[in-house]
Amino acid sequence: NNEVLAYWLSNASTLLLLLQRTLKASGSTGMAPQRRRSSSATLFGRMTQSFRGTPQGVNLALINGSMVSGVETLRQVEAKYPALLFKQQLTAYVEKIYGMIRDNLKKEISPLLGLCIQAPRTSRASMMKGSSRSNTNTAAQQALIAHWQGIVKSLGNFLNILKVNNVPPFLVRKVFTQIFSFINVQLFNSLLLRRECCSFSNGEYVKAGLAELEHWCYRATDEYAGSAWDELKHIRQAIGFLVIHQKPKKTLDEISHDLCPVSGEIH
Repeated sequence: NNEVLAYWLSNASTLLLLLQRTLKASGSTGMAPQRRRSSSATLFGRMTQSFRGTPQGVNLALINGSMVSGVETLRQVEAKYPALLFKQQLTAYVEKIYGMIRDNLKKEISPLLGLCIQAPRTSRASMMKGSSRSNTNTAAQQALIAHWQGIVKSLGNFLNILKVNNVPPFLVRKVFTQIFSFINVQLFNSLLLRRECCSFSNGEYVKAGLAELEHWCYRATDEYAGSAWDELKHIRQAIGFLVIHQKPKKTLDEISHDLCPVSGEIH
């Protein structure tokens, strides 16, 4: 249940960040150096240790039932072995929940991604019959974009769940940044492996779908979408190349440096 996972991610991550701000490392904690290194090597270990100031969207000002001026006024206490062990286990717990939420979203959109790289033949045929039947054309356009809208709907549902459960925005941004990176890899690899998808008309189809994702990022705002849109740069440039005119007149230098600078870096 994603709602339950989001609830515990919100509470556990807030507690973890609070511990990070209040526990002061001690040189004689009794923990083996190797175990301390393994904790800091984890994703959330690095995130919390490198964190400066109060996390955006996480209110740590309410301590012991009284309001204080900010997290900087918290008194740090020397961390002993039980506290460090609890923090280590809590970090692993947060990472586990975070990974489950991210993977659930991947599983939900994966079947749709396979349908988003090539326009449905029936819909393309309907759109090519002419403009005399406006209702038919409208239905065909909706059918063309239906798979992309399914992905957008899944993204929106997950975002709402995370927001309702007050998951810290920096974790929400991390989720969607990784999801968009996953989308980029899946679509770009499919484009490379399926020659039939490398056509102008199909490029227009994928371009329209990417516009749906861009619009979703705009609605989600930078607070929650972060740099997710930038993660699609490979597929965006590849599709941009497919839909340009007079490709035979373009030189290799123009393609690799002007049209597809990011994709041109792939070796």
